[in-house]
Amino acid sequence: MIKVASSLSAPTPNLSIEHHVAAAIEDFETICWGCGLRLIVPSHASAYICGWCGAISNKTTSKKDNKYFWCRRLQDRCFVCLLIVFMLFLICGGLWAIYPVVFSINFSFGVFNCFIATILSVSTISMYCFSAFRSAGSPPIIPWGSYPAVGRGDLAKYTFCSFCSKPKSPRTHHCRSCGKCVLDMDHHCPFIGNCVGAANHRSFILFLISAVMSTIYISIISAYAATKIWPSLDFRSTHLSDLARKNFVFGTLKGVIFAFLRSAVFISPRGVVLVYLFIASVALQIGLSVLLWQQLYFIYEGKTYLSNLKSQSLEDGIGNEVEEKDLRNIIRFFDCPSSASRVLQSLWSTRKKHKK
Repeated sequence: MIKVASSLSAPTPNLSIEHHVAAAIEDFETICWGCGLRLIVPSHASAYICGWCGAISNKTTSKKDNKYFWCRRLQDRCFVCLLIVFMLFLICGGLWAIYPVVFSINFSFGVFNCFIATILSVSTISMYCFSAFRSAGSPPIIPWGSYPAVGRGDLAKYTFCSFCSKPKSPRTHHCRSCGKCVLDMDHHCPFIGNCVGAANHRSFILFLISAVMSTIYISIISAYAATKIWPSLDFRSTHLSDLARKNFVFGTLKGVIFAFLRSAVFISPRGVVLVYLFIASVALQIGLSVLLWQQLYFIYEGKTYLSNLKSQSLEDGIGNEVEEKDLRNIIRFFDCPSSASRVLQSLWSTRKKHKK
């Protein structure tokens, strides 16, 4: 059985009449990878669709050997272990540096902060482990390769992965770092040593939310504990003639900075750890907040990071479906209960009416 394949390449430009060039375009015969039927394909077509199963084939696709696959996997796993050690260091360092100071102020206040720190620590580490060690999501297994098993349109918009030698669904991408195809792949994150896909995307977002809340808590409680044990500031006396100068504000600020630096010489090891916890938590808080905002915005748009890049690329000849921006995408992503989803949708619709 022979089917005629439809070409996906751009139409060839008209030849100049002055040169009277006659181009003879010959068709060639090939085998569809999806259903095994013979196809008649134009020679100029770089990609074509099977007229029976709808599978997409690309003549320019070639398999490239990934020589450094295991090196990358080992590097990712080592980086994951280092991050787990770093998170444990923040937790243990906070327990050693912060909570003796907190309990010395008020016992009930110390118990409350221990309860909050335990919840944040367990949720952050557990969500991180789920994101790092859980499979990102495998594409659906469907019959392919033979005409009787594949019906008409069963492989519509499917492509063939030359690395895995398997069909690839429309929202599936092959990750060379992981060495496999990932369903609804968002990106490969080196911080978790894994891809972010359909199976662990929610765990990744919950990890970001928990990590941002943890860093906010660490920055606040470490700054509060540092004020309790910081040595007294030595402000040098200011002459009255200096008060009349125009750079009084700058001079006052300079005096405060030098007072802090002079007192920092007498700071205890616990105070050094508190300063490090504050600086590290603020830096992580900024970076994780930007990443969380970007992820939530893509979810609101009904896209992933890779699908957003593909929609902006002019090299995509097949085209992409335009997703609708709606709060229901976020509700669907987090699988909210029906009662909560109805309340959120009503609030969102009310907000839109007020904007109009």
